[in-house]
Amino acid sequence: MTKDLFQLIDENNSVQTEAALLAGTIPEATNPEGQTPLLYALYKKNIPIALLLIRHGANVNAQDQVLNTPFLYAGAQGFTDVVAACLKAGADFTILNRYGGTALIPAAEKAHLETVKLLAGTPGFPIDHVNNLGWTALLEAIILGEGDETHSTVVATLIEAGCNVNIADKKGITPLTHARQLDYREIAALLEAAGAR
Repeated sequence: MTKDLFQLIDENNSVQTEAALLAGTIPEATNPEGQTPLLYALYKKNIPIALLLIRHGANVNAQDQVLNTPFLYAGAQGFTDVVAACLKAGADFTILNRYGGTALIPAAEKAHLETVKLLAGTPGFPIDHVNNLGWTALLEAIILGEGDETHSTVVATLIEAGCNVNIADKKGITPLTHARQLDYREIAALLEAAGAR
């Protein structure tokens, strides 16, 4: 019996995976959780096979049962090489995760700086998208971040990329007010310099 792509990923067998793809195996079968081999490889943190699958045309926008796509999940995990490959392969910015968010929002929260730089600098990326919680990437970096140097750099990156520093949360609290309340002085200073109110 020929092994399927999920088995080959479990075995970390990139040689047979490529052979199967070259022989015409379509990389869009799904497992019971609705995951394609590409998304499954990313859940397994198998970046080389994930990149291989993308090179062979795997769909970077296919959502599983928890509404992750390869692009969204790679952004949330800070897999920057995969995010870059997804962008080249036609990542759809209108597909959202289960929180109604983009790939950038969790990347900003978790301070995946290189991923934030890549997405914020991508033409047409919705940098000011508001998720179901009422938060932008900027708000999430402040509210759920740690106020440390890396999160400060994330905030600076978003500002430099042209984000709107005055989009408030659902309660009308602005990023600057949050930063002040949390005593994140460096972030507050960055926001003030960018015209935040």
